[in-house]
Amino acid sequence: MKEHIVKEEMILIDYLRKEFTKLSKNNIKSLLSKEMITVNNSVQTRYDYLVKKGDKIVIRDTKIKVKRYQKDINIIYEDEDIIVINKPAGLLTIATNKEKEFTLYHFVSDYVKSKNKNNKIFIIHRLDKETSGIVIFGKNQKTKNLFQNNWEKNIISRNYYAVVEGTLDNKEGTIKSYLTENSEYMVYSTTEKNGKLAITDYKVVKENRNYSLLDINIKTGRKNQIRVHMKENGNVIVGDKKYGSNVNTINRMALHAYKIEFYDPRTNKKVSFKTSMPTIFNKLIKI
Repeated sequence: MKEHIVKEEMILIDYLRKEFTKLSKNNIKSLLSKEMITVNNSVQTRYDYLVKKGDKIVIRDTKIKVKRYQKDINIIYEDEDIIVINKPAGLLTIATNKEKEFTLYHFVSDYVKSKNKNNKIFIIHRLDKETSGIVIFGKNQKTKNLFQNNWEKNIISRNYYAVVEGTLDNKEGTIKSYLTENSEYMVYSTTEKNGKLAITDYKVVKENRNYSLLDINIKTGRKNQIRVHMKENGNVIVGDKKYGSNVNTINRMALHAYKIEFYDPRTNKKVSFKTSMPTIFNKLIKI
């Protein structure tokens, strides 16, 4: 188990393919999923994890036995009723028919049960698998209902960073349309009669010849809302294969939910949670 020292910042899978030329992309993903790769002595399962100069990487000979809650859990805030997580890209918020175990819900559930086997968690809201950022879970049914029943009423702002392809003629604006979904789970704009209202505010923070970094505030929370509005505006989000992106130099979709502000229904006081922009976004937006 030779230790490898990273010499320059890059995505983990790119580093492994460079250092271990005999390993295919699928080989590497298999090693990651089997928990056989560590970064700085911690198990890493994310192929899009950003390794930095000086990081120590080891490929183990056997699977490492770790509890699931040790993986991919970045706790922003926790109290007796809620837990706020910074979800990584590429991880489902909750289970689907195709994936039951490898979800943020299961990892957070394992974490709270490690403190008390009777502890539970309840989903309050979710993010797309491809999107990283803030997700809030309740620790009891009462809290879940309290938050969900007043969600749209209590929300003040939901902010995202997105890197999109190309530049925008209007550096600041609002995109408004009615969205619906077809049988293939593709969301698109339609008429008021057939869709649900979606409103997206955006502002260009930085741009170069190829990409634009946007600060986005959604006024409604429709499925794939930002992704659809950016595509229909002519500026698909980098890495969003579902909606037509052919660019994926950072091995993830460049969308991150970095801030949420709302009136806490337990106290009626204004609360805000915030995370920083993923550093890998800078790879695209350097000028």
